[in-house]
Amino acid sequence: MTDPRGPRFAAVLTTIVLVAVLLTGSGWLVLAQAAVFAVTAAWPRLGPYGLLYRALVAPRLAPPTELEPLAPVRFAQFVGLVFALVSAAGYLSGATLVGAIAAGFALIAACLNGAFGLCLGCELFLAYRRLTGHPLTPRTPTPQPHPRPAAPPSPR
Repeated sequence: MTDPRGPRFAAVLTTIVLVAVLLTGSGWLVLAQAAVFAVTAAWPRLGPYGLLYRALVAPRLAPPTELEPLAPVRFAQFVGLVFALVSAAGYLSGATLVGAIAAGFALIAACLNGAFGLCLGCELFLAYRRLTGHPLTPRTPTPQPHPRPAAPPSPR
């Protein structure tokens, strides 16, 4: 389970990177983003943007009120990896239109997640699970600590 604000923060950073890719046509930059997707898909806790979130942003926020499972996030990162690899291959091979279209699709998905919390890859994963008869709860409330009983009054 993970704080849903972490992947959303990562989506904002991904949006910035992908805008830069589209403005510069840099296959190397989108290849670097593909590496971020690959690491995060394989080891979500070690994803570079997640590490930044946990080190710099999360300590300044209240604890999350709900948690989401990691499986949909990992799947979404894998989908992003595929689009980033197609984009990198397009840009680096001279097929810039292919690179731009793949980067554009990835940008739309990242922007929707960053701006509105709508993770298309996560939704695709959850739809697949429902269709195959293995539904997965998308988010669960964060367990709240039990209040401690009040200490008995001290005798005077």
